[in-house]
Amino acid sequence: MKIAMIGTGYVGLVSGVCFSDFGHDVVCVDKMPEKIEMLERGEVPIYEPGLDAVMARNVAAGRLTFTTDLASAVDGAEAVFIAVGTPTRRGDGHADLTYVMAAAEDIARALKGYAVVVTKSTVPVGTNRKVAEVIRRTRPDAEFDVASNPEFLREGAAIDDFMKPDRVVVGLESDRARDVMGDIYRPLFLRDFPIVYTDLESAEMIKYAANAFLATKISFINEIAALCERVGADVKSVAKGMGLDGRIGNKFLHAGPGYGGSCFPKDTSALARIGQEHGVPQRITETVIAVNDLTKRRMIDKVMDLCGGSVNGKTVTVLGVTFKPETDDMRDAPSLTVVPALVGGGAKVRVVDPHGLKEGAALLPGVEWLDDPYAASEGADCLLILTEWNQFRALDLKRLASGMATPRMADLRNIYAREDALAAGFEAYEGVGRSAGGRDLDPVRTAAQ
Repeated sequence: MKIAMIGTGYVGLVSGVCFSDFGHDVVCVDKMPEKIEMLERGEVPIYEPGLDAVMARNVAAGRLTFTTDLASAVDGAEAVFIAVGTPTRRGDGHADLTYVMAAAEDIARALKGYAVVVTKSTVPVGTNRKVAEVIRRTRPDAEFDVASNPEFLREGAAIDDFMKPDRVVVGLESDRARDVMGDIYRPLFLRDFPIVYTDLESAEMIKYAANAFLATKISFINEIAALCERVGADVKSVAKGMGLDGRIGNKFLHAGPGYGGSCFPKDTSALARIGQEHGVPQRITETVIAVNDLTKRRMIDKVMDLCGGSVNGKTVTVLGVTFKPETDDMRDAPSLTVVPALVGGGAKVRVVDPHGLKEGAALLPGVEWLDDPYAASEGADCLLILTEWNQFRALDLKRLASGMATPRMADLRNIYAREDALAAGFEAYEGVGRSAGGRDLDPVRTAAQ
């Protein structure tokens, strides 16, 4: 089957590459010639583990090509996916559908036969019907169906998520569209991965509801973490005890500096706006957004307190600035709140991140970028862990502490034990949701002893 993928951003490129690995002929389209030229050279414009190898394999097999010519890509395609950006619109928090509707117009002009126009971008409820209206208005004679096929890819694990999904959600209205979408996802169906067919509106809502619920778990455990610090409890033990309940589950119960990235901030804001527009305020989601903002600001206070109330004139080493490990994505990362506050407070900030420099250089002015955590910590007054890259999980704490001017650690991902940090020579340790006097115990192991 021939598939046209409009947009080579994160979602479009990963989806297009993976569809070609299913055996489909995929043409990825982008208006930026420099991006297409880069892809044709075999270079991947984003950091996503394993994507380069899968892309190269399918380009070599002749199943994957790249172009700026949308008309040629759409010609003969049985499915045309819209995978363009839907950034948060300034002023009202709604998703900006400018690129989606522009793509719909371009697709309408290029259609020569029947095709299913599939929205892969995250869009508000009702968008697919608007896409259909745009196509009919632009080309009244066009033969097409629309479908909603939201993505659920985790940055850093996108290939595995696409190839082994928890579920595939498809919203549509005709048997003909269902046949096309069934053929596209047949490799997953044959391996018994769930394919959820539903109506357009439900498919659109599933995406927002899922992300808002996951964001809720993060904000909930971060609020519990703040309370743990006051009452002397350990949030890691609390999360362990909660997560063993099958009704709750242990995922997304890791206290930290707040969520960021391309999905949760944008999608929670959009869902809150949708609720307001329809007279059904999403109070829980609105509170989740507020708690997340407060959590990020609370991290600034932690570092300030650890440094005696002020970072003016002090050197702070920051490990990790991307919003999560295994990505170069800086969108709404906690670092974009915390690091500028440190710089504004008079600190000299050194940053180490395996892939953060690409975007971070412009987003975090006034910081020094280094490659080595030990060199970056030499003479520093505080070590701040913001992103839990694997490279930062097994550092030589004694070596770090011995090289610092005043060895203090703000471990905002709770990857080290307080007693280990203090035993290694750190004079102060601050985690998230972990009281100063508490011991770092494994609750399961301790109960068994």
